[in-house]
Amino acid sequence: MREAKIKTSRLATIAGIIAPVFFVSLFTIEGWFRDGYSPIWMYISALSLGSRGGIQISNFLAFGILFFFFARTVAREYKSKKVPKTGPIMLTIFALCLFFSGPFVMDPMFTAPSEITVHGTIHGILGGIAFLLMPISCFVFLRQFRRDPTWNSFAPWTLLMAAIITAALILFMFATKFPVGQNIFHAWFGLIQRMVLVPYMLWLFTFALAFYKRL
Repeated sequence: MREAKIKTSRLATIAGIIAPVFFVSLFTIEGWFRDGYSPIWMYISALSLGSRGGIQISNFLAFGILFFFFARTVAREYKSKKVPKTGPIMLTIFALCLFFSGPFVMDPMFTAPSEITVHGTIHGILGGIAFLLMPISCFVFLRQFRRDPTWNSFAPWTLLMAAIITAALILFMFATKFPVGQNIFHAWFGLIQRMVLVPYMLWLFTFALAFYKRL
């Protein structure tokens, strides 16, 4: 029974290792080869639009499924240790936000407020939640790592990534507050968004890898 549980946990953790690497790799490659798409000024979710939009939609769905299983494995591990489960819950919500960001595609870049759709609104809400969870979840896990001797060595890395993600998110939120015509950042929206997301995906990858080694 215990061996089966360990095997299941390892498989779920491998899914957690693969998910962020696959997600970033796919949207990066797709962005390079998509005609008319610019990763510098266009959001990652803009890849969900157009005739090839199914590729990025599937990317969102795949990440959500894979990382959901990993997040639930982390939650079970935390439950067995009788420690706060706030961090695993945040990872679960993050996975669900990206999963549902797939079918609820965004509206085209710079859509007028009067033309925003329901699915575009839902996508924006899910994206907002996901981006806020990125630095917050890092800081929540950082607190736990500092209390757990087996995870002490991972705390400095988590602090560094939390600081980078927080700074990038503040810049992103600031950059998107101004009207497009008056916004000097609008030509860099895609790059700034990636400055938040990619470091977080890197942290998720390293966390899942470290988690696997501690099973």
